[in-house]
Amino acid sequence: MMTQSQQVQQWWHSINKKLSSKRPIVWLLSHTLHHLDRIAMRLSGGKLTAPNILTGLPTVTLTTTGARSGKERSVPLIAFPDGDKLIFVASNWGQKGHPSWYYNLRANPDATVSFQGKSKGYIVHEAAGSEWERYWDQVVNTHAGYAAYQQRANGRQIPVMVCVPKNNPPTDDLANG
Repeated sequence: MMTQSQQVQQWWHSINKKLSSKRPIVWLLSHTLHHLDRIAMRLSGGKLTAPNILTGLPTVTLTTTGARSGKERSVPLIAFPDGDKLIFVASNWGQKGHPSWYYNLRANPDATVSFQGKSKGYIVHEAAGSEWERYWDQVVNTHAGYAAYQQRANGRQIPVMVCVPKNNPPTDDLANG
């Protein structure tokens, strides 16, 4: 779907990554970022989101089926590419509960991920054991804010979700760009 090399790093990205792990900033972002995302996505024709602009981290739109409602739910999330797989972290900004999209994926692991106007179907599973450790290390090395979220999560281990493309290998260029 994307590669990390596609993300051009700007001078402000590292500053914003550090700031986004601080409690006051996390509180502000957790209450406002979804509004900023709508504006950024509308102005860029769906190609940019606020986290992408602020930190350079790749952001996609994850569409799931609601665990209780059965309705389609979409949310912008930071994605960490690993070959043709995508990794999502259910940090919920370090709050004590998991985000709703996590429960949706646990109830129905079929998902659609959209990036820059292209969509692809995925099957999602929760990483455990050494797989969790490997992805967690990768995520924290990319954005140290996740380590701060883990410290604030009141003992909850933050889930890492692994998205494997349906019809593997990909038949289009979504996995690579």
